[in-house]
Amino acid sequence: DAMHTVIHAVNEWMSETWQFNYKDRIYATPIITLPIVSRAIEELEWVVERGARVVLIRPAPVPGLRGMRSFGLPEFDPFWERVQAERVVVTMHASDSGYARHVGEWEGGGEYKPFQPSPLRSYWNVAHQPMADALAALTCHGALTRFPDLRIASVENGSDWLASTLTQLAGVYKKMPQLFGEDPLESVRRCFYISPFWEDDIGELAKLLPMEHLLFGSDYPHPEGLREPLSYVDHLEGLSDADIRNVMGANLARLVA
Repeated sequence: DAMHTVIHAVNEWMSETWQFNYKDRIYATPIITLPIVSRAIEELEWVVERGARVVLIRPAPVPGLRGMRSFGLPEFDPFWERVQAERVVVTMHASDSGYARHVGEWEGGGEYKPFQPSPLRSYWNVAHQPMADALAALTCHGALTRFPDLRIASVENGSDWLASTLTQLAGVYKKMPQLFGEDPLESVRRCFYISPFWEDDIGELAKLLPMEHLLFGSDYPHPEGLREPLSYVDHLEGLSDADIRNVMGANLARLVA
């Protein structure tokens, strides 16, 4: 209850200060937390009524009174049904996904010490394992199959992790296809969008996802962005003019239209 109340307060402030749709040019992104599905639906409807085109959900298991669970399970279907009906884009941004507990299991102790990184903690962060696990959960637990028009976008998680994730999903499907409602790679290619880091090889990424699912992003002065954002065009050498236009803006414009 407290989580839902706090998140709603944040969204109220955002709506009053920024708006969720400023002149069809700037779309501030409200947050949805999922522990109580009925309240998550209420929050979704509240932000959509105020113009939201996109929402943020943390790439992590959902906390609850009986422990953590995947948001890809049928328990959350009423929420995903509303998301699909409203054609809201769901973004998943690099977050505190609770994976520090795994580092603690390897290194001992559970205290988070800011500005005191360790190589193993940095490994977990660079690998973007939470986003890989979130996509796998949505796929393996069938949400992307039950709601084929969902649009899930990964933001500021890079893209290096995607190839290995798809390889592992393909391997599970090959061994146990009866566990899936469809080829998991097809559901990912249909529903998943991604904003790569500027260092990532977009030519290789285009072999994994449709070109229409690749999104330009800039978060300077964070290391994920460039000082001159439009210089990202220089990293798209080899793409057609049409593909460059799509990546630099048209793909995202269609996504939030």
